[in-house]
Amino acid sequence: QVRLVESGGGLVQPGESLRISCVASGRITRIYNMTWYRQAPGKQREFVARIRETGVANYSKSVEGRFAISRDGAKNTMYLQMNDLKIEDTAVYRCNMDVVPPSRLIPNNYWGQGTQVTVSS
Repeated sequence: QVRLVESGGGLVQPGESLRISCVASGRITRIYNMTWYRQAPGKQREFVARIRETGVANYSKSVEGRFAISRDGAKNTMYLQMNDLKIEDTAVYRCNMDVVPPSRLIPNNYWGQGTQVTVSS
């Protein structure tokens, strides 16, 4: 089994920065896509950013230019550096990964429990 654990959330003021992380543990051969999603109260879950195994990243328009996604393959870890945070960035941020287990070619998809990011003055 594979487990994803996010960390690094918290309360910040508008304009400040925060970095959140997601670590995958368990039976892992490789990880394809690593993705951040977020869900604000009363709203649907939305895509934030994705980084492929090749390192190619893409972002939602709402965060492009302010957020940066990265990954450390050796640590099975994904990061999201969030700069110039806005009140509307307040949400629970959840990570999602496509993980290939040993002796298989097709990845399984896993979710973390989420970390709360609150931007408030």
